[in-house]
Amino acid sequence: MDDGGPVDIGAWLAEQESFEPPESFVEGANVSDPDIYDEFAERWPECWERAAELLTWDRPWDRVLDESDAPTYRWFTGGRLNAAYNCVDRHVEAGRKNHAALRWIGKRGETETHTYGDLKRETEAFAAALLELGVEEDDVVTLYLPMIPELPIAMLACARIGAPHSVVFAGFSASALETRMERSGAEYLVTCDGYYRRGDALNHKGKADRAVRRIDRDIETVVVDRLGGGLPHSLSENQHDYDDLVERNRSNVVEPVVRDAEDDLFVMYTSGTTGEPKAVRHTTGGYLSHAAWTSHAVLDVKPADTYWCSADIGWITGHSYIVYGPLALGTTTIIYEETPDYPEKTRIWELIQRYDVNVFYTAPTAIRAFMKWGSEHPQGYDLSSLRLLGTVGEPINPKAWKWYYKHIGNEACPIVDTWWQAETGGMMITTLPAIGEMKPGSA
Repeated sequence: MDDGGPVDIGAWLAEQESFEPPESFVEGANVSDPDIYDEFAERWPECWERAAELLTWDRPWDRVLDESDAPTYRWFTGGRLNAAYNCVDRHVEAGRKNHAALRWIGKRGETETHTYGDLKRETEAFAAALLELGVEEDDVVTLYLPMIPELPIAMLACARIGAPHSVVFAGFSASALETRMERSGAEYLVTCDGYYRRGDALNHKGKADRAVRRIDRDIETVVVDRLGGGLPHSLSENQHDYDDLVERNRSNVVEPVVRDAEDDLFVMYTSGTTGEPKAVRHTTGGYLSHAAWTSHAVLDVKPADTYWCSADIGWITGHSYIVYGPLALGTTTIIYEETPDYPEKTRIWELIQRYDVNVFYTAPTAIRAFMKWGSEHPQGYDLSSLRLLGTVGEPINPKAWKWYYKHIGNEACPIVDTWWQAETGGMMITTLPAIGEMKPGSA
């Protein structure tokens, strides 16, 4: 499109209003047949069987969709499965125990890689620890953790034993945590001593302790030691060290609890910015099928990929497109603890180059920040591993779309502009990247 010099985005906007996916992408895409639109229009709701078929079921469903009690709709009724088994165990059984499941990059440059074999051992050990503390099937476990590996491990451990988790964004206050625990009836909390923000150690356990003191029932609390000597802490009655619990239960076998498709997988609460926090419950069969299918069809995630969604797991995007969707497909998902501009504004592009990231899913707000910082930052890095770009969170304007397309995707990566809500659990409006034109600023 140019010789590599400065780009007049305004002229480019007037010049081109739609973009076709590259032939090389279409040839290798998970979904590339345009007839899929006719199938979904003509075979509703049976068309959604293709989503459920991405999973392993202990018992197949009797009906795809039960509308007999509308407006309550039940998906894959009669079916039984376990989400943790689908995200972990079955990949180990398929001979992929040494394939990277999680790559974590910490705020001080720490890195950890957890293979699917590691993830099975870790989730099983923490599942045994939760059972030791008295957690039973259908008990809600609140998780109040930053972006550290113990958060997805705890989510999967809860799923393994059939205990719905309720993740509370780590940036929320003690009062917000208290409100959500009261409303969910949770008697179990997993938190940490603290975490770093822009190099400063923040006391997270202090917020959790204040919330627990205001709750008029006993709360069993598990504390992850994130900061070590950086923020010494002590444990009081009903508080347990995460590492001690896990080591004590390291050899225990915990078989995945078979759940009905309509059993809750998790409950999360809306932010409460426009009113009281509202509980959003997602069930095991329909939610996991939707997260896996949209990761497969829209984000084009493949098991061999390294995939990065830059959201926080405390939000629904992180639940669906950092944890459950990618892990159900057996890919490698990145968990990044810091902000995009710390310690440098080149951090994102440095990591995409280092880890050969294939799919990058971020927010238009972040893209506009990247634009403001300048295209010279990504230009210094090799981003050729990228195959697909995505946006989520709010509408993307055409100017930001085209900047993303040119400077990050090198005019070779389709962009999926996705719209959905916490209530839907997964994408509702989007293009399929290998089918048809993309129009900047229009999902």
